[in-house]
Amino acid sequence: MATIEMYIDPYCPYCAKAKRLLTAKGQTWAEIDVIADPKRRAEMRDRASGRNTVPQIFIDGQHIGGCDDLHALDAKGGLDPLLAA
Repeated sequence: MATIEMYIDPYCPYCAKAKRLLTAKGQTWAEIDVIADPKRRAEMRDRASGRNTVPQIFIDGQHIGGCDDLHALDAKGGLDPLLAA
């Protein structure tokens, strides 16, 4: 199973949407709350090439992007192979 990390804001609807997709695929992930620990937002920006919005999703260390990026990857059939790795 892949290792998934997701930088989140607990009140973010896009974070919830990304979580629903991953849950539907039977995945678990580590959540990094950038509201509870604001220093982690700078870490997120560094890892996500300057992107400041949540969620920012990483699968096995590879930056996937945000919620829309995750869904687009799934729509073109690229998500399942990453999750199976």
